[in-house]
Amino acid sequence: MLSDKNDECCSTHLIDGDGVFNVTGVESFIKEVKLAECGLSYAIASIMGPQSSGKSTLLNHLFGTNFREMDAYKGRSQTTKGIWMGRCVGIEPCTLVMDLEGTDGRERGEDDTTFEKQSALFALAVSDIVLINMWCHDIGREQAANKPLLKTVFQVMMRLFSPRKTTLLFVIRDKTRTPLENLEPVLREDIQKIWDSVPKPQAHEETPLSEFFNVEVVALSSYEEKEEQFTEQVASLRQRFFHSIAPGGLAGDRRGVVPASGFSFSAQHMWEVIKENRDLDLPAHKVMVATVRCDEISNEKYDSFMKNEEWCQLKEAVQSHPVGGFGKKLSSILNTCLSEYDAEATFFDEGVRSSKRKQLEEKLLQLIQPAYQSMLGRIRSDTLQRFKEAFDRELKGGIGFAMAARECTGTFMSQFDEECADAVIDQAKWDSSRVRDKLKRDIDAHIAEARTAKLAEVTTLYETKLNDALAGPVEGLLDGAGDDTWPAMRKLLQRETDTALTGFSAALSGFEMDEQTKDSMVLRLKDYARGVVEAKTKEEAGRVLIRMKDRFSMLFSYDSDSMPRIWTGKENIRAITKTARSASLKLMSVMAAIRLEDERDSIENTLTVALGDGKPGASTKKGTELLDPLASSTWNEEASKRNNNWLPPPWAVVALLILGFNEFMTLLRNPLYLGVIFVAFLLVKALWVQLDISGEFRNGALPGFLSLATKFIPTVTNLLRRLAEAGQRKTNAAPQHNLTPASKGNDNEDDKMM
Repeated sequence: MLSDKNDECCSTHLIDGDGVFNVTGVESFIKEVKLAECGLSYAIASIMGPQSSGKSTLLNHLFGTNFREMDAYKGRSQTTKGIWMGRCVGIEPCTLVMDLEGTDGRERGEDDTTFEKQSALFALAVSDIVLINMWCHDIGREQAANKPLLKTVFQVMMRLFSPRKTTLLFVIRDKTRTPLENLEPVLREDIQKIWDSVPKPQAHEETPLSEFFNVEVVALSSYEEKEEQFTEQVASLRQRFFHSIAPGGLAGDRRGVVPASGFSFSAQHMWEVIKENRDLDLPAHKVMVATVRCDEISNEKYDSFMKNEEWCQLKEAVQSHPVGGFGKKLSSILNTCLSEYDAEATFFDEGVRSSKRKQLEEKLLQLIQPAYQSMLGRIRSDTLQRFKEAFDRELKGGIGFAMAARECTGTFMSQFDEECADAVIDQAKWDSSRVRDKLKRDIDAHIAEARTAKLAEVTTLYETKLNDALAGPVEGLLDGAGDDTWPAMRKLLQRETDTALTGFSAALSGFEMDEQTKDSMVLRLKDYARGVVEAKTKEEAGRVLIRMKDRFSMLFSYDSDSMPRIWTGKENIRAITKTARSASLKLMSVMAAIRLEDERDSIENTLTVALGDGKPGASTKKGTELLDPLASSTWNEEASKRNNNWLPPPWAVVALLILGFNEFMTLLRNPLYLGVIFVAFLLVKALWVQLDISGEFRNGALPGFLSLATKFIPTVTNLLRRLAEAGQRKTNAAPQHNLTPASKGNDNEDDKMM
């Protein structure tokens, strides 16, 4: 329950009378007083004392709170149940005060001291200043009401492993005429006796009271009888709570303070431990609170980072293009997030705070790493694309290939390094060498590909030049074949090859290749030039008979002036024929062999002796007889004769008729066999025609069988397919018999017209 007295004062029921911690109310109270913003600059005060001793009244006058007070006219009874908490009005730093249920109350009974001890331990564990409200007339009395209270305080204090150095402020109520200077020594003596009599753990047997507590004593006049004096004395006491946590203040030497943002969780956990009757280990509790709160702060900052608009825009942008200043922008966002964590967690345990900060940083870096990798990938692909464009421009500009590759590679690798440096995130120690190596491999692969293409282009260029320079002249030289044809062709080959190799070597120099590779490419081009001549020569040699005939006809039909001959009957036809034949043989001898090496041969003499009139006394008739078989039609006649001679001889036919008489009679008695044989005959005849068996066996039995073996299955398949198609056509044509008379008439008219 949260109640308000004015805008500055508010209070809440911290723990109810049944010992239930009011989590919701405390969190609302902390938000109301903005405690989380205070860090360590806040103080907790509490008050304990006998029931109906005026604790709430004192707090309300001292701190401006609005705790419920006892109505004296209704009798003395329990007013505060459980523990209440309120904010002190007008006191800096922010001070919260807890009003504890009174001790020795008749409502709980004589034996029920459990809650009394639990609340006392809770107040000591949480508070920086504990006000102990006691009556003046109880000082020095053995059975005074404050004795059990002090014993309770000292006993439960032993359950704190590491004391907070709490300030015990004894407030003597209804002070008599006895001066405070006389009352204070008696009170301190009573306190020391109680401390000495309280059983202590072995570790604290010799520990003095001052190690656990600062003891302060103040006296106040009676509120009911001397209200004005009471008010003045309370106002004076109030001044001591200003800057109470500063050095020299009431709580100037406090220890183990929980940061304000963790107060709610810390108080809740402390109460749970106390209710379970366990010893309260304050150092461990401090670490636990720091762990929980730092985790909460870390998660809040992580969620805040994920929703950060600038980060979301960066993450989306790097999916499509490199982002300028990526590293600085992301480093700034990360630094802001981590700084906010540091600001909120600064007052918690240093070890826990540092550990959780490291975990938060690792989570954030893990979150942004895909975006960073995408950024590097975009830089790499963009750099590679720009390299390709620049490299192509350099090559088109005429710069040497190797120089262009070297300069472009250096330039764009430097650009990549600069852009990667721009993408570096200060908080991360990521290495971009793998992406850099991949870019270098991609650039090298493109250079190698371009080098291969460029070399092929240069080679093709000079091969084309050689082909153009050699093919036409070689054809012309062979067309006018003579004694100087091959010497001229060798000279042509040498000249054009040297010219091409000079340009080719100059073009290769830009590639800066090793001499062995260069010599190998030059040799291949040289071989190509020779191959062009050889290929053209072989091509022309394939038409040698046509060229010989053309030359023979030219020389026979035209005179030396290239004029058509006019035959008068006086011409020496033998001499003209001999001259034409010699020229034709000369053409054959020139094309009979490739003479790119300067070596003499006897091909011309051999041809002249074999086909011409090279030997003395050789008759023209002999030459004609040698040539006649090639020009005669005897081969065609022989082929025709073999084509018609596939039937067996007559005696074999007679033998077949005699020996097959019984089978012939069987066929006559069973006409069905004739039908089967007839169908088989038709199929065999069709296969015979389709396979062209007689034609296949013209060149011999073995070639015929081999050829038929390859053609048999496709031919049978084709034949069956054609039969199936014919049957399908007949089936489709059958419904035409059901035509209407009109349609029949039309069909008849069509037939007549046809």
